Amino acid sequence: MAESKVSIYPLLAVNFIGTLGLSLVLPFLIFVVERFGGNAVIYGLTASMYPIFQLVGGPLLGRWSDIYGRKKILLLSQIGTFISWLIFLTAVIIPVTTIIDVNSGVLGNFVLTVPLLLIFIARAFDGITGGNVSVANAYLADITEDKDRSKVYGQLSVSTNLGFICGPALAGILSVTEYGEVLPIIAAVFISFTGILMIFFMIPESKTHTFHMDSDMGIEKNDEIVSDKSSFMKILRMDGIFILFFIYFLIFLGYNIFYTAFPAHAANNLRWNATSLGLYFSTLSFLLVIVEGPVLSWISKLYSDSSLITFGSFMLSINFILIFYGSDLLTFVALFFFAVGNGLMWPSLMSMLSKTAKKEYQGAVQGISTSFISLASIVGLITGGFMFSFFDTATFLFAAFMIFIVFLLSFKLRYYKKKDIQRN
Repeated sequence: MAESKVSIYPLLAVNFIGTLGLSLVLPFLIFVVERFGGNAVIYGLTASMYPIFQLVGGPLLGRWSDIYGRKKILLLSQIGTFISWLIFLTAVIIPVTTIIDVNSGVLGNFVLTVPLLLIFIARAFDGITGGNVSVANAYLADITEDKDRSKVYGQLSVSTNLGFICGPALAGILSVTEYGEVLPIIAAVFISFTGILMIFFMIPESKTHTFHMDSDMGIEKNDEIVSDKSSFMKILRMDGIFILFFIYFLIFLGYNIFYTAFPAHAANNLRWNATSLGLYFSTLSFLLVIVEGPVLSWISKLYSDSSLITFGSFMLSINFILIFYGSDLLTFVALFFFAVGNGLMWPSLMSMLSKTAKKEYQGAVQGISTSFISLASIVGLITGGFMFSFFDTATFLFAAFMIFIVFLLSFKLRYYKKKDIQRN
């Protein structure tokens, strides 16, 4: 039974400040990479460091949270984020020292410097300890009842979007000083440290399972023997789990292709400047806060998770089709479809995954889902730019096709929902 007495707001606050710290630096990351010797390709590789290493760290940290408790792993992940920002800060304040000058046909011309290497290390370290999202999802599943899941995951998404609204604005204010990007990075360091304090003092442990050592196998167990291989296979055999993982992959593949191609489309085809692009993403985040907050809280009482996933994925696919046609007006009209589609679909999908997963494997399931997200992010970040250079706005039709497959698969989810009802 879920412990409804535990407040979700400290966790939402931790999620907000985590997103705030990340979004403080994202607006000028490309300029920092180029100043330290990198190029556009190196920037893409830098951005992909986090999901590449999270591919390994996510499932491990998720499973550890099942065994050792959510709070301990949340704290470990937040400490990892704090250390990564300290490494990043070191990179921007030390002298630029050249390691090697590279002239490559694939990677282009760039200079590998000590600061650039440290930025790679910082993003990789944050990725390998990046269990914040999967463990936070498992934590919410522990403390909420099934009927409240969509609303609660919507609130989690709201806290994320608020971070993405406030972070770039704060970065703009801080970066205009004589200290440039150093001040926003210092702010990210202090914000991540605040996250450590909040987890330590304000978030109680949600896991109360007692584990002991198995004398024959030398591994920890609860009601059944726990091992990484057996856990992974049991998870994949759970009804509905693999299709949900596959949907996670398709959604984030479409997202990352879009987020890589759209800035190039906005600059080259729409002739937008940085201000217009910032207005677009700020408007999107604001609309998402509305949809994932009061709208989802109301509509989730009327419709099931699977129904909201079906409707939301259809609306989201329309968004990408509208962007394909390439006018300013249609691009901003598409924002409505993006906000409604994503705002209804994504929290409902997280809710359905948490309900489908067995309680003792909640952290492991969320961790593996993070790996599917990371894999899609890696593929999308690397291929998005190449696709746009060859296919131009037709790239967005590919993103629409990915989400349309999700729309078709969502009808299959209703079958698993019926099986759950029959079992109960």
